[in-house]
Amino acid sequence: MAIVKHFIVESRKKTEIDEFLEKKLEKAGYGGVTISKTPLGTHIVIYVMRPGLVIGRGGETIRELASILEEKFKVPNPQISVSEIEIPEFNAYVVASRVASALQRGIHFRRAGFWALNQVMDAGALGAEIIISGKLRTERARFEKFRAGYMPRCGEPALKYLRKAEVHVQLKPGIFGIKVKIMPPDAKFPDKIQIVEEAPIVSEETLEKTAETEAETAEASAEEKTEKAGEETGENK
Repeated sequence: MAIVKHFIVESRKKTEIDEFLEKKLEKAGYGGVTISKTPLGTHIVIYVMRPGLVIGRGGETIRELASILEEKFKVPNPQISVSEIEIPEFNAYVVASRVASALQRGIHFRRAGFWALNQVMDAGALGAEIIISGKLRTERARFEKFRAGYMPRCGEPALKYLRKAEVHVQLKPGIFGIKVKIMPPDAKFPDKIQIVEEAPIVSEETLEKTAETEAETAEASAEEKTEKAGEETGENK
């Protein structure tokens, strides 16, 4: 039971850190965090669209973040590194945040959903799904899905490659939830077979010829060596 409690505490701490960084680094285009423990301390990788805002002038901002994580969240010796998001359309958190900001600006939910879906698919994703839930048009809450491409629900591809994120936003009718699932283009599926071209078949005659040429070259080199050795001995005499 103590082990289960330990994992629950660690997961809760990671969620609290994620929520804190989401609010703190909103302007930098926050896209998620990975936390791993090392013998020297805790390695934290922050994914953002604008790394300069996280690092700050002379590393001032990143040092401040490290001190807050150590004091407030009791993270032992935090070592923070910042990674730039190369393709924001493949980051589920960034896409969900874009939809949330569009809803806050008063854009219709269908327009915001299809706009984000088209952006993800145009970037080259294999599949994407966006779910917007809340009081969309009436007082009764419901949800609407926007789906395109190939989206596996279970199995190894869904567990290994699928990228998921969930963002909540407070609007006038109430709280809206945005769930985003993205299948990146580098995902590999067991049902997709790659046909490898067959190597050219070498006949027995060609093999015999190559063996003969190799033997002849070996004999010639051996004769040259013996001749050189004989000349050297004659000179010495």
